[in-house]
Amino acid sequence: VQLQASGGGLVQAGDSLRLSCKASGRLLSSKYLAWFRQAPGKEREFVAGASWSGVTNIGGSVKGRVSVSRDNAKDTVDLRMGGLKPEDTAIYYCAAQTIRSIYYDVTDLGRYDYWGQGTQVTVSS
Repeated sequence: VQLQASGGGLVQAGDSLRLSCKASGRLLSSKYLAWFRQAPGKEREFVAGASWSGVTNIGGSVKGRVSVSRDNAKDTVDLRMGGLKPEDTAIYYCAAQTIRSIYYDVTDLGRYDYWGQGTQVTVSS
């Protein structure tokens, strides 16, 4: 599985932004697609994700400002963020994990088998 993220850039505080991740490869229907981010000096954290069936999850630090959607026909997962703050500045990574049971942890980055190259988002005040 290969993941290609796009849509990052420099924005102003309060702006909105859409990031898109294009997935390619086999058995994407068994993959949970997610967005993580890593700010300088901080650990990588779960932002949002979506399963093939449409179940979505949002990380606690961005809840209320973020939505995630998955388009199975296009093999993409989009992250929409509003009310951006300087603390949202980070490299945003797309990731995929293989779902092997009905119970799976979406926030544990160790569960993810595949990672994209990341896209930088910088929010200026």
